[in-house]
Amino acid sequence: MIAVIKVAGQQYKVEKDQTLYVPRLEGKAGDAVDLEVLLADANGSLSTGSSIKTTVQAEIVDQVKGDTVIAYKQKRRKGFHKKKGHRTAYTKIKVTSIA
Repeated sequence: MIAVIKVAGQQYKVEKDQTLYVPRLEGKAGDAVDLEVLLADANGSLSTGSSIKTTVQAEIVDQVKGDTVIAYKQKRRKGFHKKKGHRTAYTKIKVTSIA
């Protein structure tokens, strides 16, 4: 069974026992999460919109940070430069069931 879920405005195609990184979700490792289902495929029969009776359960595995992203600006011959960086927060989840 395959489902398309929506997390923080992004869509992911998931299967049972799949692990993936999504934008940060509230909770700590071991917490269960219910995810919004947009489309579900059960043995060739698609269901979308209000006809979806499928739920996706996931477990939070870890809260992690992504790689450092540097934003650098400079104006030539002016002595102006600005450097800022950030690390985006992600949540590693494991899909436990699609029912």
